[in-house]
Amino acid sequence: MSNRGFLEKLLDGAVVEWKQLGELTNVKTGQSVNKNKIASNPGPYAVINSGREPLGFIDEWNTDDDPIGVTTRGAGVGSITWQEGKYFRGNLNYAVSIKSDAKLETRYLYHLLLEKQADIHALCTFDGIPALNAGKLKGLVIPIPCPDDPEKSLAIQAEIVRILDSFTELTAELTAELKARKQQYNHYRDQLLSFDDGDVEWKTLGDVVDFQNAKPHEKLVTPDGDVALLTAGYISTDGRSARFVKTTDVLTPAFKNDVAMVMSDLPNGRALAKTFFVDEDGRYAANQRVCLLRVKDPESFSSKFLHYVMNRNKQLLRYDSGYDQTHLKKDWILGVKVPVPSAEEQNRIVTILDKFNTLTASLSEGLPREIKLRQQQYEYYRDLLLSFPKPEEAA
Repeated sequence: MSNRGFLEKLLDGAVVEWKQLGELTNVKTGQSVNKNKIASNPGPYAVINSGREPLGFIDEWNTDDDPIGVTTRGAGVGSITWQEGKYFRGNLNYAVSIKSDAKLETRYLYHLLLEKQADIHALCTFDGIPALNAGKLKGLVIPIPCPDDPEKSLAIQAEIVRILDSFTELTAELTAELKARKQQYNHYRDQLLSFDDGDVEWKTLGDVVDFQNAKPHEKLVTPDGDVALLTAGYISTDGRSARFVKTTDVLTPAFKNDVAMVMSDLPNGRALAKTFFVDEDGRYAANQRVCLLRVKDPESFSSKFLHYVMNRNKQLLRYDSGYDQTHLKKDWILGVKVPVPSAEEQNRIVTILDKFNTLTASLSEGLPREIKLRQQQYEYYRDLLLSFPKPEEAA
């Protein structure tokens, strides 16, 4: 069935009026918040700021029953957020609150904004830290079916919501399953890497590794390259976002048993301090904003153990302010305190975590694939249900 045929049946002759978002909603910024405030005031209320997931949980709330938000700055700029109940909206999240006299169903608006994601991104600026101006967002036009008959309009909106929510609920279940598996892995990893001061010797990272800053390779990237470039994108996606350079052009080769680590990321990004274990020579080159950590004495300190200890290390993540781009300094990295258990204990921990990694990777391939298929199905029907003709198309 064509988009127009399906919509015509749903509308049953009703007209569609396009209105600016600012006519129907109030768009305003949340309150200032950062990781230090959250850490000092822990509580039950989610903090929604520059990402879809909570930045943390705090002991106060400033928003209730106003679930829709749009990220204002940072890596996730223009993303649509949904948070029910009481929560704390940060200053990097616009509230999109439906006006009392607007005949607009909340979930209908949420699905509409998701449908308009590309249009919202087009309103953003990407010079420096990405940002979205509230005035531009208010000018976004959205379709309102049958505006002169509020009862019929809300009935049409409700039917669209019913269909689309049936797809999002299944996707949410699969996503929750994947998240639970990852949390389980992280829990066991943290348990294995937790040592009391008296149990093992602790050293600064600079005592056990040599540090190498990588050089820029952007101008050397080529489609026929044979060496993968270790960038923040490559490391944060486990190799799914790959670019290549030729062997003869490599400026910072990564050698077997090196640990590559991302040094720079946008606020609340998922790449900062993420590590990558180099398993063979000649296959990788490190790019700028990535450093290489090379163990000085492999007999006493395992490179693979180093990889697990340093991956998203909390001692480094504390430098992420949540509102400015983070650039980890060499001294900060080499100043990290690392445990040095016996070589036997290191190998035992690495063996267990390798097995967990294999299992998690298997789940992380199957479940995301299913989630992607369900998301595509949802997007197909969202396009079908929300592709209302604009006035010039109707004419």
